[in-house]
Amino acid sequence: LECPGLDTATGEEFLQEVFQILLEEGVRKSTDVTQKVCDWKEPQELRDLLDLELRSDGEGRERLLQRCRDVLRFSVRTGHPRFFNQLFSGLDHHALAGRFLTETLNTSPYTYEVAPVLVLMEEQVLAKLRELVGWSSGDGIFAPGGSMSNMLAMNVARFRRFPESRSRGNWDLPRLGLFASQESHYSILKGAALLGIGTDNVHLVRTDERGKMIPEELEKEIQRVKAEGSEPLFVCATSGTTVLGAFDPLDAIADVCARHGLWLHVDAAWGGSALLSPQLRHLLAGIHRSDSVTWNPHKLLMVGLQCSAFLLHDSSVGAPHPEFMLLGCLPGPLINFGAPCSSQGLLQRCHGVGASYLFQRDKFYDVSLDTGDKSPQCGRRADGLKLWILWKAVGTRGLAQRVERAFSATRYLLEQVKRREGFQLVMEPEFINLCFWFIPPSLRGQENSLEFWDKLGKVAPAIKEKMIRRGSMMVGYQPQGSHVNFFRQIITNPAVTRQDLDFFLDEIQELGWDL
Repeated sequence: LECPGLDTATGEEFLQEVFQILLEEGVRKSTDVTQKVCDWKEPQELRDLLDLELRSDGEGRERLLQRCRDVLRFSVRTGHPRFFNQLFSGLDHHALAGRFLTETLNTSPYTYEVAPVLVLMEEQVLAKLRELVGWSSGDGIFAPGGSMSNMLAMNVARFRRFPESRSRGNWDLPRLGLFASQESHYSILKGAALLGIGTDNVHLVRTDERGKMIPEELEKEIQRVKAEGSEPLFVCATSGTTVLGAFDPLDAIADVCARHGLWLHVDAAWGGSALLSPQLRHLLAGIHRSDSVTWNPHKLLMVGLQCSAFLLHDSSVGAPHPEFMLLGCLPGPLINFGAPCSSQGLLQRCHGVGASYLFQRDKFYDVSLDTGDKSPQCGRRADGLKLWILWKAVGTRGLAQRVERAFSATRYLLEQVKRREGFQLVMEPEFINLCFWFIPPSLRGQENSLEFWDKLGKVAPAIKEKMIRRGSMMVGYQPQGSHVNFFRQIITNPAVTRQDLDFFLDEIQELGWDL
């Protein structure tokens, strides 16, 4: 207590100045098309510029403020209209305000008593997302990213089939089979490794030329796995693959799952927001037949990282796991508004342990609002707040218009790509992923030569390096299957104009002209 405490007045002055820096450098300049997307520095040069070493003594206010400016200056401006590199981009002011509120509150929505507003907001947002999926009931939780949401689905599916797996692990279980398409997200493999199921037991199902899972091939894989003595458990369909933006045929896949009694999870991290649009929700026809869904509003809805919802159709209740009784649940009826220990949903039965210092069953309010035991996490960000603020600001129709605008912008760019010499589509886009090659003049007319594709595969990386060093824009590239490196253009930012898209093509043409 003899050490100096916090200087509140000085701290508030510092915050006010930081807010001005954030507004000018982090918001205005980061979204200004006349500014660079990035100020590229090589790693050692950047280390020297930032002076990252941590020392015994602290620094003064002016030095700290300059460090804040440097963080913004040398970071990539993901809110810039010409940042097309990821499945997220842009900056929404309402959602950003929600993020400021979340950081200021500095709480975890695991119990109603410490986060009453946030718990009720999360409840409402998850219910609305489930409604859009087509479910009138169910459960859910916000998770730290789509990968974790997919892993939650795998864990809950295993628990529902084999409740004993929670206490005994995988030792007493048959060899399990998980199924996903060749274009599925890598988190399925990571999840199999993390849960002890093993990546060898993830069976990647063939896709068609557009990257969609072939239901007949899924049926064959399931039959093969059964014949080998394994027990099929879980199928992950994808609504909006990362590279091609493909949507698996959910109804046909659901039919296969129903025949074999398998858990159907839909990874709609990317494409889920199409459910908001009457024009586009047909892409996810059949999603209501799934057991669980991953949906990332931080992508197409521009809510800001991170915001991933794990949605569960199951609304059953049952007795808690015996560990719950041992660690935190009081036997017998409870006083006041306490819920009996026997009423727990599938998520809580799977993950809950009833820590007695958090989830006391004799609280004076409805303890069903203490949702923290639904998640493997303890401390958890209130990721629903920023989505709730944004939704309140623009409404469901405004969110739908955001999705439809991105789709329309992609269609405009598609027409321009078709008209320009040297640009070649990988395939017609189904969604917002526009994939194409740029063929420099030196390679045109050589498509039949043995070296053509090898040389073309080096074009996208070379152009990407030039644009980053120039700071003019950022766009992703990758190989895929038999295709050599190609560009994948993603438009999620409502600030992107036709002029930005014309510039995008002009810049690629200029940077790749002499390759």
